[in-house]
Amino acid sequence: MEQPLFTNDAIVFGILMISLGFVFYTESKTSGFWHKFYKIVPGLFMAYFIPAIFTTAGIIAPEWETVTAAGETVKGKSQLYYVASRFLLPAALVLMTLSIDLKAIFNLGSKALIMFFTGTVGIIIGGPIAVLLILYFSPETLATPTFPVPVEGEFNDIWRGLSTLAGSWIGGGANQSAMLEIYNYNQKLYGGMVFVDIVVANVWMAILLIGIGKKDRLNKWLKADTSAIEELKEKVTTFTQKVKKNPTLTDLMIMLALAFGAVAFGHFAAKYLSIFFEDVIAGIKSNVIRNIFTFLGSKFFWLVSISTLIAILLSYTRARNYEGAGASKLGSVFIYILVASIGMKMDLGMIFDNWGLIVIGIVWMAIHAGLLILVAKLIRAPYFFLAVGSQANVGGAASAPIVASAFHPSLATVGVLLAVFGYAIGTIAAIGCTILLELAATF
Repeated sequence: MEQPLFTNDAIVFGILMISLGFVFYTESKTSGFWHKFYKIVPGLFMAYFIPAIFTTAGIIAPEWETVTAAGETVKGKSQLYYVASRFLLPAALVLMTLSIDLKAIFNLGSKALIMFFTGTVGIIIGGPIAVLLILYFSPETLATPTFPVPVEGEFNDIWRGLSTLAGSWIGGGANQSAMLEIYNYNQKLYGGMVFVDIVVANVWMAILLIGIGKKDRLNKWLKADTSAIEELKEKVTTFTQKVKKNPTLTDLMIMLALAFGAVAFGHFAAKYLSIFFEDVIAGIKSNVIRNIFTFLGSKFFWLVSISTLIAILLSYTRARNYEGAGASKLGSVFIYILVASIGMKMDLGMIFDNWGLIVIGIVWMAIHAGLLILVAKLIRAPYFFLAVGSQANVGGAASAPIVASAFHPSLATVGVLLAVFGYAIGTIAAIGCTILLELAATF
């Protein structure tokens, strides 16, 4: 890219924050144009899209080249994405996983967990099946593009891009970003994957919301016992009231200490673990096996995994009560900063280059949905478990509470708990899906 209007990261960061503030302010409107607008266009998409517009217009840029008067080419690069991905992302994972209560989740009942894991399995196997089907009918769709030329350390393989969808649809934005880093997909092509993610996931969410209006008929067809829902309402209400509090400055400082303390330890341990596994992987003779386990040599993989593991351990202490002080909200702030920094890497002209990706996304989600419906019918699970179990995977903490609260406001926390569990397993499960994606793409 040519040198943008602003190259100072302090100014660029301010522009990104103003963009996010604009999105959240307009999305909060309960009437008028913006209220109608956000019923059609999700706020998350705008968080990506506005920075992309600024980049396309030459106002900001992730990196650039300029020629001096002496004829020398000088390269520049923004450090905002690096800071967001290496510091804010793992901190967000800690804060979002901090409130996970494995005992409470299991107490929701076996059907809730069965539907959640069914949704996870649907994503894991749905992607590879979709790839095989598209390879049969339209192999050119999955051909590795030669343009744009990736920078050193990045790759254009479509299966690498699809790995980010697996991360998003099993966990959420944080896991999606983790997969982008672990598998080094060309970030200039990443906008196309974001487009598929937004379109397919939000269409499916709209279908689920439509189903809520017909939940009685659906539950009758599923032959579901809905008495457990009333028990869930009572449990969630009790939990919410128990941890709810107005955060003090001390609360905020302790939450930041827990988050960035875990990040610091994650960086420390990731360095040694990645070196150890790099040596182990280098000794594997099979190229296929070596490529499958390459992620174990990634510092970023260990950083994300260790940070999440620390948060799970902390969830067994009183630290989990900081959810009542807004731990997941603070984590969401970090995630949205990361979203904006990724958005500014987009080249909007490339988003619509391959509509075949949309078809892959639709087939993928159809397999996820079909498996959920089949299992719900077999175990007679209420539609509530189907909808929230799906969104806890596909939508994450951003939309699972929305779907849950559509059944009853007091059930929003159920969506949060399951979505947080999705964050905890999202990256590992997505890696499993990506291994199958790679095998399917090279079949």
